[in-house]
Amino acid sequence: MSFNQVSEVTDRHLHILWTNGDPVTAEHMVMMYATNSLLNDWWDKVTVILWGTPQKLVLENAAVRFEMDNARDVGVEFSACLSCARNLGTTEGLEQMGVEVIRWGQKLTELMQSGRHVLTV
Repeated sequence: MSFNQVSEVTDRHLHILWTNGDPVTAEHMVMMYATNSLLNDWWDKVTVILWGTPQKLVLENAAVRFEMDNARDVGVEFSACLSCARNLGTTEGLEQMGVEVIRWGQKLTELMQSGRHVLTV
């Protein structure tokens, strides 16, 4: 089957599991794809999951926070791994930014085991 022959996706919620702490990757992949996915109707809903190093990156890097705010303005949702946040000391800062901080281990496992769309960066 070619790219042009792909049939309509039934589940149109994309979860982006963001584990890479590189600011260039944050701007030119995570935020760019998440934002354009909603602006171009590629997905109906996009949730970015901050897992590990990206939690510190968004708290320490103003440019990444700016891109995150732009993504949020078009409807991208952000959530963070609670265990990572506790270990990294980022819980309070993330919550002040309006990022949901929850237990993601079991939820992520269920997403993948049920065949949902998870993009890992």
